[in-house]
Amino acid sequence: MAVDYTVIVIYLAGMLAMGWWGMRRAKSKSEFLVAGRRLGPAMYSGTMAAIVLGGASTIGGVGLGYQYGLSGAWMVFTIGLGLLALSVFFSARIARLKVYTVSEMLDLRYGGRAGVISGVVMWAYTLMLAVTSTIAYATIFDVLFDVNRTVAIVLGGSIVVAYSTLGGMWSITLTDMVQFVVKTIGVLLLLLPIAVVKAGGFSEMRAELPTGYFDPLGIGGETIFTYVLIYTFGMLIGQDIWQRVFTARSDRTAKWGGTVAGTYCLVYALAGAVIGTAAKVLYPNLASADDAFATIVKDELPVGVRGLVLAAALAAVMSTSSGALIACATVANNDIWSRLRGKAPSGERDEVRGNRAFILIMGLAVIGTAIAIDNVVEALTVAYNLLVGGLLVPILGGLLWKRGTVYGALASVVVGGLAVIGLMAGYGILANEPIYYGLLSSLAVYVVVSLATPATDAAVLEAWRERLAGRGAPELVSEPVPAPQ
Repeated sequence: MAVDYTVIVIYLAGMLAMGWWGMRRAKSKSEFLVAGRRLGPAMYSGTMAAIVLGGASTIGGVGLGYQYGLSGAWMVFTIGLGLLALSVFFSARIARLKVYTVSEMLDLRYGGRAGVISGVVMWAYTLMLAVTSTIAYATIFDVLFDVNRTVAIVLGGSIVVAYSTLGGMWSITLTDMVQFVVKTIGVLLLLLPIAVVKAGGFSEMRAELPTGYFDPLGIGGETIFTYVLIYTFGMLIGQDIWQRVFTARSDRTAKWGGTVAGTYCLVYALAGAVIGTAAKVLYPNLASADDAFATIVKDELPVGVRGLVLAAALAAVMSTSSGALIACATVANNDIWSRLRGKAPSGERDEVRGNRAFILIMGLAVIGTAIAIDNVVEALTVAYNLLVGGLLVPILGGLLWKRGTVYGALASVVVGGLAVIGLMAGYGILANEPIYYGLLSSLAVYVVVSLATPATDAAVLEAWRERLAGRGAPELVSEPVPAPQ
């Protein structure tokens, strides 16, 4: 394993080095939180794909392939569909707003007063998303170094917290671009063909496995529908995703760069399912489907290649973890703490210092929570149920329906969020009913309350339309720095 260890250590050292480089560049709030809003198409596409394809998409995607066959691709496939929908229909307008958080968008659209409540819901979502990614370190470092769960979480989490705190979005962007390349080589170009060959090719896989493993709908229509509600719609409204949209240098970059990233996700989804199906042929009696990825990597790949593929898995986890962490810290500082405190920082340097401190604080909270929580699937389900049940309707309603009011938005957030929490307590965290009924209650309350309350002030709507058109934004990047490609 010496060669594999060397590959991993070089990779981790590179992540920290990029964090140090990013610290030298991130001198303003814009640079620190949204990379100066100047990413070109290539870098934007790579980093967007990196953040949405995390440990759940890689390790979990292979596990679903092991359990259900090709239809196991649906979870990651719906993530790709959500990113495509966001990029084609909404990203250009979102990028033109020139804001930092989803709650700022809600305040612009509804005339204020929605920020703190929506910020709390978004903060809970981003925190749990970061926790689920951090828990995944335990699986990878156990294979690499045979260390216990707590040490693995602290080791992986500390590296992510370090480079994220140092350089903010610049560090995360640079590391995500490297992680995108590593994932592409490790999973798509190496693990996928090797796994298929080791399993005897597709003809042998068909002969060894039940026909249901090759049914594209084998996982079940209700499961697919739930994935669409949770992950496709979740991609449309998550702070971690929107914060990447804010980094695009133009609305055209956001639209077409995101479309490329979404298409990449569809390919990645199918690759994970095929690898899991091959693992089922090679290891038909694994104790857990989620062990399929680590097992096939550990037993079937040659020295060196094994290290690169494990680095790819580590890259998948780190990209999502760092993106969720900076989103969590941004919401905590800008949408909750600053509003409750009622006092804005006095300058750009103070803004950067404050956001850096919140990344460190939230990072420590994420590591501690990850150590305390054991079930990654339940944590991820809680995160997305809260996000979609509480915020989908007021966000999409604000973008698509001019009659929506601030009172309808606040009622929708509160009722949808509480309904989801109560239904998860009653039906169970992994049940489908919480998201179904929570989303319906959020929609009903939004429409009824909006129609029963005075329409949003015409001046607020006019200012909103100006921002959507790219006019009247308070922040325009003026530094003569070349745009990365």
